[in-house]
Amino acid sequence: MREGRDGVINQEALIHALKTQQIRAAGLDVMTPEPLPPDHELTTLPNCTLFPHIGSAETSTREDMASLTAANIIAGLEEKPLPARLC
Repeated sequence: MREGRDGVINQEALIHALKTQQIRAAGLDVMTPEPLPPDHELTTLPNCTLFPHIGSAETSTREDMASLTAANIIAGLEEKPLPARLC
């Protein structure tokens, strides 16, 4: 499992579960691939809502993201280990 991005769910299994009502509805802001092709099956399901990446659109989250970015830049300039590695 990858943290906070795609790969957390089996997208094909989700599609099947939505079609068979094993899962009543889903709201997703991360899909594979991104962007989804306009004719992708997820775009056609009435019980699936697709959102732009708004999961982090809360003020304190964005402030934390900005602080972490600044800390990474400073550490990189000082040739120190990054506080938050991207990979």
